[in-house]
Amino acid sequence: MDAENIPARVSATPAAEALIGELAAQHGALMFHQSGGCCDGSAPMCFAAGEFLVGDSDVLLGAIGGMPFYMSRSQFAYWEHTHLIIDAVPGNGGMFSLERPTGLRFLTRSRLFSDEESRLLASAPAPGGAAVAG
Repeated sequence: MDAENIPARVSATPAAEALIGELAAQHGALMFHQSGGCCDGSAPMCFAAGEFLVGDSDVLLGAIGGMPFYMSRSQFAYWEHTHLIIDAVPGNGGMFSLERPTGLRFLTRSRLFSDEESRLLASAPAPGGAAVAG
C-alpha cells in the first residue's frame, strides 16, 4: 500500500494554518486534541506540545500545520468515516486552548469520505498513538 495514496483524516483551512503559525511563533511546538464534549463542547483544543497528556485511549489522526492532531479512540469509532477540516473563525477558543486570547477559535468542520477514500483507508493501518495515519 502506497502511503501517498491514503487520504488524510484531518486537514486545516488557510485561516487555521495561519493561526497555527502565529501560535507556534509564540509558543513553539504545538499539539491538538479534538475535544469530545464537556466544558468546551467538541472544539479542537490547541496546546503547547506535551501540555496535554495522550495515552492508549487516544489516536493520532495526522497533523495540521505540522503539529500532531489527536482524538480519543472512543470518539474515533464514531468519526472514522469522516474527514475533519479544522478552520479558524472569530470567537473565543476553548478555556484551555492557546488561541483563546487571539479573538479567533478553532472549529471542526467535516465531510464523509468518498467511497474511493473509504476503500483506501480500509486497506491502510488503523490510526494509532505512535504514527501519523493519512
